[in-house]
Amino acid sequence: MGASSNKGGNGNNGINDSFHFPTSKQALIIFVRNPELGKCKTRLAATIGDKAALQVYEYLLQHTATICTDVEADKYVFYSETIKKADYWCTSIFKKRLQRGKDLGERMQHAFKELFDMDYKKVMIIGSDMLELNSEIVMDAFEKLDRHDVVIGPAVDGGYFLLGTNKLHPEIFENKVWSTSTVLQRTMDDLKKYDICLLMELNDIDTFEDMEHYTALKKFYEKP
Repeated sequence: MGASSNKGGNGNNGINDSFHFPTSKQALIIFVRNPELGKCKTRLAATIGDKAALQVYEYLLQHTATICTDVEADKYVFYSETIKKADYWCTSIFKKRLQRGKDLGERMQHAFKELFDMDYKKVMIIGSDMLELNSEIVMDAFEKLDRHDVVIGPAVDGGYFLLGTNKLHPEIFENKVWSTSTVLQRTMDDLKKYDICLLMELNDIDTFEDMEHYTALKKFYEKP
């Protein structure tokens, strides 16, 4: 799960900064990186170039927006740099916020706390680089929170693509080396006293090796 920035963007925490009354008991957080040339999917860009890497990420953003539209939850997009009014995330469906914090853990903790403070009973976060993710997986994870304390979707690279809880667990977001293969195991260790449900493992797309077997992505790097 990988959007990161220390910047304050447009200086506020959302387009709709006024209090939002929850329309659901559950909230979905989508962490995204602003799609800018040379600033996203840098490991992928090392193989296919900045332009192609940007096109891949924009494709993944569109996929994520599409599958999240059908999820029965209040939906919040947290941008890494600057909140955009007109983009893949329709303001009639997605509430828009800005990530806050010096690292990924701190930013996720701020987002979870904000939504639990709004009295949501279940809060879940996903990233925006999972072509294998669909709305059924997300909805199933919300349902599993009726029977488990925490739901985690493990990623092939040793991280996770989804994290859902029914209360704030600060230890999840602390003392991690983010974007490394240790994240999932360290998270599991921190949650030993809780009932954890693990979903099926999925592949997130950070490098060329992660994407080369997806037919839908070949158009971004194969010459006609």
